[in-house]
Amino acid sequence: MRFLTILSAVCLLLLTGIAMAIEEPEFNIIEQHEDYDIRQYEPYLVAEVAVNEPFKKAGNTAFGILADYIFGANTSATKMAMTAPVESQDMDSGTRMKMTAPVLSSQEAQEEESYRYAFVIERRYDLDSVPKPIDERINLRMTQARTVAVRRYSGSWSQSNYEKYRAELMSALQRDGIETIGQSYLARYDAPFVPWFLRRNEVIVEVVPESATGISSE
Repeated sequence: MRFLTILSAVCLLLLTGIAMAIEEPEFNIIEQHEDYDIRQYEPYLVAEVAVNEPFKKAGNTAFGILADYIFGANTSATKMAMTAPVESQDMDSGTRMKMTAPVLSSQEAQEEESYRYAFVIERRYDLDSVPKPIDERINLRMTQARTVAVRRYSGSWSQSNYEKYRAELMSALQRDGIETIGQSYLARYDAPFVPWFLRRNEVIVEVVPESATGISSE
């Protein structure tokens, strides 16, 4: 049953993308650079879940839980539309787990691997109107407005690929004197069966707005 839920969600994501543009969080591009962009995001609603499993299993588990919720496992049995991206985030050791940021996965350096995933909820909902999840593991949260640096790349969703482009982004920000806030996360915009070389992936990290403006673009 869980496999069919995940398969249905993935198929719907692909078919929706063919039929119409998938809804994404709204943002303004403040600056564009050779290595990265600076964006301003407005608040948006997310549904998040934390799972304690190895990296290769965590995504499937979390996706199934969140897909159940989106496709009707909520108090009003409402089926909601898939959105993008799915985000993933690694957390530093000692950082308290809190449901944050469009699916989101986060890793906490503990004896047991812990990851967090989130789906972005359609803009027509807010915290008062969004259907409430039946599964108590799911948390609904409104993100805060924030300024972020974004490094776009294609390819697989492997941890090593993410770390490669994360390192490139952090190096570019350090070079330009831009201060970061918190940890980076991975935003994934495509279905798993989209060819790896066509996938849109992004490494995103919040930055101090005052340090990220007025830098000359190359």
